[in-house]
Amino acid sequence: MATDNSYDVIVIGSGAGGGTLVHRLAPSGKRILLLERGGYVAREKDNWDSRAVNLEGKYQTKEVWKDRAGNDLHPHTNYAVGGNTKFYGAALFRLRKEDFGELRHHGGVSPAWPIAYDELEPYYTRAERMYHVHGQRGEDPTEPPASAPFPHPPVSHEPRLQHLHEDFARSGLRPFHTPLGILLDESRPQSSRCIRCNTCDGYPCLVRAKADAQVLAVDPALEYPNVTLLTGAYVERLETSPSGREVTKVVVQRDGAREEYKGGIVVVSCGAINSAALLLRSGNDRHPQGLANGSGVVGRHYMGHVNSVLMAVSKCPNPTVFQKSLSVNDFYFGDAQFPYPMGHISFVGKLDGVALSAGAPAIAPGFTLDLMARHSLDFWLTSEDLPDPENRVTLDGQGNIVLSYRPNNEEGHRRLIERLKAAMNEQRACAMHGHQCHQGLFARNLYLKERIPLAGVAHQNGTIRFGDDPRTSALDRNCKAHQLDNLYVVDASFFPSSGAVNPGLTIMANALRVGDQLMDRLNRAQSVRA
Repeated sequence: MATDNSYDVIVIGSGAGGGTLVHRLAPSGKRILLLERGGYVAREKDNWDSRAVNLEGKYQTKEVWKDRAGNDLHPHTNYAVGGNTKFYGAALFRLRKEDFGELRHHGGVSPAWPIAYDELEPYYTRAERMYHVHGQRGEDPTEPPASAPFPHPPVSHEPRLQHLHEDFARSGLRPFHTPLGILLDESRPQSSRCIRCNTCDGYPCLVRAKADAQVLAVDPALEYPNVTLLTGAYVERLETSPSGREVTKVVVQRDGAREEYKGGIVVVSCGAINSAALLLRSGNDRHPQGLANGSGVVGRHYMGHVNSVLMAVSKCPNPTVFQKSLSVNDFYFGDAQFPYPMGHISFVGKLDGVALSAGAPAIAPGFTLDLMARHSLDFWLTSEDLPDPENRVTLDGQGNIVLSYRPNNEEGHRRLIERLKAAMNEQRACAMHGHQCHQGLFARNLYLKERIPLAGVAHQNGTIRFGDDPRTSALDRNCKAHQLDNLYVVDASFFPSSGAVNPGLTIMANALRVGDQLMDRLNRAQSVRA
């Protein structure tokens, strides 16, 4: 018989993984507890203020981690209902079909997943519907097979982006519309929830028009009376039965007090860094290296992509407001000159002088930061980093998170930058300035003083990898811990490799896949009891 602190399912973390999973399980009628260490992001004017968001980091955690040398590290991450989807850029890509197999890179080998793309494909389709993804099949030259069209039409380019799209196409590239999760209806702008503003990427959406996990997963799930959300609930550790085969207790710190909850199934979805830290904190006599860590891989193989923000500065201004509509994948798997994967080219939200001052680039001659921002196209380049067991999350003697990371596989990223430079130099002549309009590419500094890549936290993955062999993985193919019967992980921790596109949609799709497995398990348990 259930008690007040006893639930059928406890989910820890309400972001792309945990929020999506709770949405899937909510109609089951089972008692579900969702634990979130943060609260709701306040709806206020500062949501759209560049100084508050980018310079002051108003919504970022004030938690301090450590780097491998023991220096303080201030992570650029957010604890809130909806997780980091409250602040993401809502670019929702499928991994390429080839990303699920072994891929040889210039810097090494990207390992195969225990599941193939075809197994995840139906869930990608469901996730695209759930998160209102806009796009156009057939444009992206590396696009994997899909069983359905995008649920919404592509987001149109503003004139400067359309001009660039045409220039890229003229030079032989195949640019395409970025798949975006926003609640936009361009056919009826007066009633569209999304207003195509310049504060989407990196900002919380004041008008609830971004396809984030709070708006589209958690809030709808809470309409079911069997779903309970506790905010401000920091999970300190998980305790197990004497055999070590099941989690019996979730220990929470909330409002300065210790609380304990019991779940028939416990799902961890705190983000790859915090999920690994939780399992490491939860070690006991049966799990001396940390929970579910008989293989020794928990916390290891941390990945976060090799990322750059490059600003293409021109004499003519770029009046674009919503900039994230254009992408290029022609170099994703390499080309004739460099037959190794290079990665993905897209855009960040339109930068302003305030945002640039937080990671100032070299100044173009005759330009200030404000002027550069008004005259730039702001590219986001992503390349795959490879799983290295020494890139890892550990805990120090005081229990602080320690993030050790050295970038790898960087040659492909350097080649990708070269390809973008070449493409920008092939733009047609400007009517006013001719070919002298383009002033060059300038890199925004993406490194903190601690030398940890900023975006390495935004795209964190790989610390609790899944696989068929318990000797080399922590989770099975259904994301259940090999060593425990009722522990699952559904954030990006399970990734064996990172690919070179944003992990968001893959996390959502996999959460739906695991959700189906858990629904079957809950139904079987009910049948046995009956």
